[in-house]
Amino acid sequence: MGSADSKLNFRKAVIQLTTKTQPVEATDDAFWDQFWADTATSVQDVFALVPAAEIRAVREESPSNLATLCYKAVEKLVQGAESGCHSEKEKQVVLNCSRLLTRVLPYIFEDPDWRGFFWSTVPGAGRGGGEEEDENARPLAESLLLAIADLLFCPDFTVQSHRRSTVDSAEDVHSLDSCEYIWEAGVGFAHSPQPNYTHDMNRMELLKLLLTCFSEAMYLPPAPESGSTNPWVQFFCSTENRHALPLFTSLLNTVCAYDPVGYGIPYNHLLFSDYREPLVEEAAQVLIVTLDHDGATSASPTVDGTTTGTAMDDADPPGPENLFVNYLSRIHREEDFQFILKGIARLLSNPLLQTYLPNSTKKIQFHQELLVLFWKLCDFNKKFLFFVLKSSDVLDILVPILYFLNDARADQSRVGLMHIGVFILLLLSGERNFGVRLNKPYSVRVPMDIPVFTGTHADLLIVVFHKIITSGHQRLQPLFDCLLTIVVNGEGPAPPSAGSPPVSPYLKSLSMVTANKLLHLLEAFSTTWFLFSAAQNHHLVFFLLEVFNNIIQYQFDGNSNLVYAIIRKRSVFHQLANLPTDPPAIHKALQRRRRTPEPLSRTGSQEGASMEGSRPAAPAEPGTLKTSLVATPGIDKLTEKSQVSEDGTLRSLEPEPHQSFAEGSPAKGEPSQAWREQRRLSSPSASGQWSPTSDWVLSWKSKLPLQTIMRLLQVLVPQVEKICIDKGLTDESEILRFLQHGTLVGLLPVPHPILIRKYQANSGTAMWFRTYMWGVIYLRNVDPPIWYDTDVKLFEIQRV
Repeated sequence: MGSADSKLNFRKAVIQLTTKTQPVEATDDAFWDQFWADTATSVQDVFALVPAAEIRAVREESPSNLATLCYKAVEKLVQGAESGCHSEKEKQVVLNCSRLLTRVLPYIFEDPDWRGFFWSTVPGAGRGGGEEEDENARPLAESLLLAIADLLFCPDFTVQSHRRSTVDSAEDVHSLDSCEYIWEAGVGFAHSPQPNYTHDMNRMELLKLLLTCFSEAMYLPPAPESGSTNPWVQFFCSTENRHALPLFTSLLNTVCAYDPVGYGIPYNHLLFSDYREPLVEEAAQVLIVTLDHDGATSASPTVDGTTTGTAMDDADPPGPENLFVNYLSRIHREEDFQFILKGIARLLSNPLLQTYLPNSTKKIQFHQELLVLFWKLCDFNKKFLFFVLKSSDVLDILVPILYFLNDARADQSRVGLMHIGVFILLLLSGERNFGVRLNKPYSVRVPMDIPVFTGTHADLLIVVFHKIITSGHQRLQPLFDCLLTIVVNGEGPAPPSAGSPPVSPYLKSLSMVTANKLLHLLEAFSTTWFLFSAAQNHHLVFFLLEVFNNIIQYQFDGNSNLVYAIIRKRSVFHQLANLPTDPPAIHKALQRRRRTPEPLSRTGSQEGASMEGSRPAAPAEPGTLKTSLVATPGIDKLTEKSQVSEDGTLRSLEPEPHQSFAEGSPAKGEPSQAWREQRRLSSPSASGQWSPTSDWVLSWKSKLPLQTIMRLLQVLVPQVEKICIDKGLTDESEILRFLQHGTLVGLLPVPHPILIRKYQANSGTAMWFRTYMWGVIYLRNVDPPIWYDTDVKLFEIQRV
């Protein structure tokens, strides 16, 4: 039958379904088979031929027919899984049912009255047509999920058959050990099967249906208290699914082994269409959804150095019931970590390759899913996190993230990408080795819209952060605390190796470009109107002073560029020390703000020429769709303070109740005393808006940690001035040479302890990740548009 006839017959069946006012019996196979038996309709056809309005009409006007359609389609999938789909006709039926369910499920989920439908058993649904006991009938959702799992390891349909003989001795579906049929070599599996286009396409269709099953989460409003387990994911990732391990491994390996470059030959992708990419995208999306698990609530397996013979670590305790999370947390072999890290780094770097030889490689679009996957790996598997930081391979993740952050900074539709990039850097920066890794010279010249500099990866990080803060859009302001926390964490002294004195052998030196950027930030953040215009803004000044103090106290040698920049901009420190606190001055500062509503000073920072070949960061095209995100917790909820002790180990600091934010974060969930104090000191104005008071300014001004810098200025400024007068100098290099050989030993106050703020899991970020992840999946699935125009509740769809 031609495809046109096939479409026509299918459309006729749909029209019959929508116009029938009487229920059609489930036993009327002649009617139901029209939907899947004789048609060959692509998933795009199914979406075109089954309009949304008609699905909703059947749902409202003849609900029993919609119920029967779903039930019959699931039954066909179950039969296909039972029989092993040997004939072409059976395969076609499975694909047709799969496409039809992908089309219909979102309309079941959007109606609260239907939500329980898939979790109920269908009366008389036993194979024997009703004679069997209904007690052991499974809910429809479970039958559907188990059938999909079986079909994903179906020889000659989704995996290569291992038998060479005829159909008679085809592999028995029930005795098949799916661990021998893992889709790709990598973690726990050494054999790489022959690529097969048809198998890849069939897997992709089934994964699309699986993702649609999981998408019920999109139809529930964001509520951190809702227990938040997705029943579809919970069942699929439980011991009920005998394919959980091979499927987890297949998805992970398929993503991490993918090489979009076209097997290393430039421009190869123009000759061969890459059918693997759609499968890899689908695998990445299914994987991150199965790993959506609130880590804050479950015990994660212990991290001990034991090595067992398997790819998964058998350490007790058993860990979360979600087997995908469990397996992920127990991967422990170095070669597996290497495979995963190399794979993710290769894919994240792919958009950067574009800039050397334009169009020479295929540009992948699923970097946001990869970032979520990388986050989950680090969050659920601490050994993996340590592995990442153990070598300079971490920089292969850092550089692409900085590239994305810089590229997306002006684009309102990519706020979510900005957040996840910053969250990952925050998580990495809390580990001792992060600062050491940043010390490596930055030589890769990825064209980025930032000033040219010569220096280390620490310079790159600070230059990009400066660009985000001074030329990103307004909605990034909540991230400033995080950005500066990362700089503080990264700029602490390098950790001593155990047993050696804590004198850092890694004396970092910031480039002159970077030193000027840091001082420009301090200048921008310490203007009176900025300090007085919001209750939290002064925190940013505290963070920057902490960075300067760390470097002066622990890395003075080698940082003559920064010391020189501090001396040149000394007026900023004097202004801070003499910050006005009287009501008229506060009022005047705020008046000045109303006249100049610039978000942050764009002036005063000499922007060098941007790197060659770079494009400026562009705002979103008007009309671009984006999904809303829930607010992220403040930095005091996101992190927990640890103090670096003499031997380099970290000691968690229990915050004292009366400390201000600048000294210690409030106890979890409790607004700190200091915060309440600040609310009291600053009066709400008539309009209910916050406004600054003298007492409030005094409460934090007295805590500004300026002693070290003031002492440095007191000692060095007269010496530098003397050189300039004596030698009639205007030349920087001579002063820098003097500062390089200068010393402040014995002249500075006692060094303060170094603080590291480590990311800590909490339900606020878990909820943020859920809304972000589903928002990405919603927007990325446009062909076919699975969820478009359905009534999703987890986020709003907005236009820029």
